[in-house]
Amino acid sequence: MTSTPVSETGAGSLRDRLFHPSTRQKLLAFASLLALVVFFSIANDNFLQIDNLVSILQSTAVNGVLAIACTFVIITAGIDLSVGTMMTFCSVMAGVFLTYWGLPIYFGIFAAIFFGALCGWTSGMLIAKLKVPPFIATLGMMMLLKGLSLVISGTKPIYFNDTPSFPQISQESLIGDLIPALPIPNAVLILFLVAIAAGVVLNKTVFGRYTFALGSNEEALRLSGVKVDFWKVTVYTVSGAICGIAGLLIASRLNSAQPALGQGYELDAIAAVVIGGTSLSGGTGTILGTIIGAFIMSVLINGLRIMSVAQEWQTVVTGVIIILAVYMDILRRRRQ
Repeated sequence: MTSTPVSETGAGSLRDRLFHPSTRQKLLAFASLLALVVFFSIANDNFLQIDNLVSILQSTAVNGVLAIACTFVIITAGIDLSVGTMMTFCSVMAGVFLTYWGLPIYFGIFAAIFFGALCGWTSGMLIAKLKVPPFIATLGMMMLLKGLSLVISGTKPIYFNDTPSFPQISQESLIGDLIPALPIPNAVLILFLVAIAAGVVLNKTVFGRYTFALGSNEEALRLSGVKVDFWKVTVYTVSGAICGIAGLLIASRLNSAQPALGQGYELDAIAAVVIGGTSLSGGTGTILGTIIGAFIMSVLINGLRIMSVAQEWQTVVTGVIIILAVYMDILRRRRQ
């Protein structure tokens, strides 16, 4: 009986990891991100200015957190079209607690995350218990939350001028205080903390295993005795809570809750998730890929804006990117 040398086994394992479809997708996405950075840097000298880079980081923080929320749902082969308006609704509720009621800042933080989780739980119940298709359930939730945000705020922005510490959540820089040469906003730090926590949950916990199993073969999971409905509702609840964090970040960045804001953010978030390698068919996906996808979307939109491309053409480009990302997902599925 012959034995395989350890070095050959290790090399084979490394080759398998490098040429695995999900790894190839992340490498391709990262190469695309670098290509975009190089292109826009050459096309416009202002792209690499510190202020512009900070702006990219700020926008990526919001879109990235929303994309992480979408990743959980899409891995289960679901979809959530309400993440953008849910983010807005959570920021409005934070405004109600802090500005209207004058409560301490931690009540506002709790309110945003709690109402996000509540909205996610409601969507999950509609999908799991009432068997409403995810597309329809979350489309209805999107419109409901858009209306509630306008009603609760009186169609006017809610400013956080009476809570001076609130903008620090997103705009201040703890890293910059330690290293002045790196004025990275707190929002980016929060993004990476959320990403690390989400990665650990997806890869190291029972909840994560069931999330992937729901997308891979829900019926097999049900036949094995797992409470499928409970875990599906839990996924949407967790996703909603993460949207609450995004609501805090965008409200802190603007120092106001803008009730008309939010619709359209879900497209950028879903695009980031798919570009990062998470399949719309469910069962596969990584948080790292989603973060790379979020940076691609932010760099692309910012670069087009820097080059004075009209808003309507930016929307056209975003639509093309989404179509290409979905088509690439279909090709990956066929090859597998």
